Amino acid sequence: MQEEINSRTVALAVKASKLTAKGLAKALVAALQIIQKEHQKSQAPHGKQSVKKLMNHRAATNAIPLDGETRLFDRVARKYHVDYSFHKTGPKKYLLLFKAGQADAITAAFKEYSEEVMKRARDKRPPIMEQFKKAAELAEREQPKQIERGRIREAVRE
Repeated sequence: MQEEINSRTVALAVKASKLTAKGLAKALVAALQIIQKEHQKSQAPHGKQSVKKLMNHRAATNAIPLDGETRLFDRVARKYHVDYSFHKTGPKKYLLLFKAGQADAITAAFKEYSEEVMKRARDKRPPIMEQFKKAAELAEREQPKQIERGRIREAVRE
């Protein structure tokens, strides 16, 4: 294992010593281009962003109307690593803007989002205040019966 590493190191040193100035310049230019690409890639925002930033990506965008909670869609969209933005069009009405190149990922995210919305609609519990009111009504109904039973017991004892 060590001999292989040594032989490769020697081979690399021999190849590097044969480099001319033009070859070295080409290698440095290629390395610089790769570094610049990575830098630009890291500078571009990902995930949820403003409409202006999304449009600055210089890519075609598509839009889908979205009614309801945006937070739920945010959770789902993070899983699929999509770039998107919301534009409010009315109360609880939004326009979901996304890159056209990510249409398949958005479709998958939107499918999962719609399943979540449907599941929440089925499993929706009544608000806590309504539960308290029902419990209070039940307690009122039960309370007179208990008082009557107490009176009957007192009458029996006497």
